[in-house]
Amino acid sequence: MKVVIIGGGVMGLMTARLLAKAGCEVVLLERGQIGHEASWAGGGIVSPLYPWRYSTPVTALASVAQKAYPLLAEELIAETEIDPELTVSGLLMLDADDARDAESWALIQEQEIQRWGGNALRSRMPGLAAGWQEGLWMPAIANIRNPRLLKALRRALVLEGVMIYEQANVRSWQYSGGRVLAAVAADGCEYEADVFVICGGAWSNEISAQAHTAPLAVRPVRGQMLLYRLEPGALPCMVMAAGRYVIPRRDGHILCGSTLEETGFDKSTTSNARSSLIVSAERLWPALAGLEPLAHWAGLRPAAPNGIPFIGRVPDRDNLWVNAGHFRNGLVLAPASAQLLVDQLLGRATQLDARPYQLPSALPVH
Repeated sequence: MKVVIIGGGVMGLMTARLLAKAGCEVVLLERGQIGHEASWAGGGIVSPLYPWRYSTPVTALASVAQKAYPLLAEELIAETEIDPELTVSGLLMLDADDARDAESWALIQEQEIQRWGGNALRSRMPGLAAGWQEGLWMPAIANIRNPRLLKALRRALVLEGVMIYEQANVRSWQYSGGRVLAAVAADGCEYEADVFVICGGAWSNEISAQAHTAPLAVRPVRGQMLLYRLEPGALPCMVMAAGRYVIPRRDGHILCGSTLEETGFDKSTTSNARSSLIVSAERLWPALAGLEPLAHWAGLRPAAPNGIPFIGRVPDRDNLWVNAGHFRNGLVLAPASAQLLVDQLLGRATQLDARPYQLPSALPVH
């Protein structure tokens, strides 16, 4: 079976890897550069932020993905000699107003959460600013260095024989009745296959619209980030409050994010966001006060309605599939989402119930 995947972010890369390992001939098309959109721009926390606030379908994917990441990281190191730096640093959430809900969720999900009062918080995390009243400590939460993960996935695909084409912006399709025959890039190149998979992130709705399918309702939501650097180990864990976070890397780099902005496909950075993120960084970890950020960037998250991604076949196109709409959780959910998509596509039993992720009702076929 030949499969063309449109989109070279973490979702497209992981989907391609699983299909190639299953014996498929895989072609990967990316409108820009592999792994240079939302997958690169994010923080790499291997958990939904405030996981108890998410719906059951997202929680189910997150649970599977979190268990899959350690093995994935080991395999990528063995295959590519690139370490994606999966690090179990733990995550400390400050002054969450629904801590009791978090504790109830943790019992049901068998996740460890410790609730620290003010005295315990100050003794265990002396580097925090004064004024925080309470902390929720999740010691098992990891982060992964997403640029390195993307680099490792790309190299793994090359080793598997996947054909990768960058600057291949799919602008139209050839189809007959309910079946897609080829994806046509802006330069006129045609890519034929037995099956096509849209993993286009924030651009997935635009890509699918070219095939006259039902709307995916995936929209872009901008997020801006800052990068700092301290001595390695100076920030001992991830720290979060009011939706903002700081994330330590092994070499001392620290990410601070992120904004949530409805700006369409505008990926520019702004001085207002920079100022706001600096305030958040210094409030979360005072050792960052007065330091000049090393970098400032933005990415576009692909948001689907209700935060539940689309993972399944397009109803009105027999051989067109979608794996998109993961919003802030693309990297978090990628191993489980890719596995669910591939199992459905190949007609295998799925580990999760696939029904919550199916696409909306079809439009009449043109």
